[in-house]
Amino acid sequence: MARSSMSASHCFAFEQDFIGTWRCIPLCVRRKLDLVGVKLKLSHWLALSQRQRQALVDWSDAADALDQMRQHLRTISREMADGVVRDLPPAVDEPWQQGTALPDEIHSAAEARGVDLTPQQWAAISELDRFALCKLVRPGHDHHNLEAALSEVLG
Repeated sequence: MARSSMSASHCFAFEQDFIGTWRCIPLCVRRKLDLVGVKLKLSHWLALSQRQRQALVDWSDAADALDQMRQHLRTISREMADGVVRDLPPAVDEPWQQGTALPDEIHSAAEARGVDLTPQQWAAISELDRFALCKLVRPGHDHHNLEAALSEVLG
């Protein structure tokens, strides 16, 4: 599924408690970071001005724009207490990028919450929606937004 410009800056309703203040990194930015292969710590994010955070939310997810974002983050993080952002392998062929097979952990998490998520529904939702669900079911994550996310993306 092609990335859409709407997904580039879309924030979910379940993220409303920090939209505007940007005290947490929204999932639309986290997706771009995964696509570009950059580890931006929360401390890096919080060291940015509101304007800089908003610019990252609004940043395009087109391939050339993501390359520019990577370089931008390296440049602006040089003077930060935590140093330059770390490079990670860019996301390639992740389940959220595919949409072809419903991951077992997503299916199980949905089922445990009384939600019947089908492979067809998984394929039909946006890449950002799939990304959000994948992030929210990870082991060690508190999962407190998972029910709201399932309701929002499938509603």
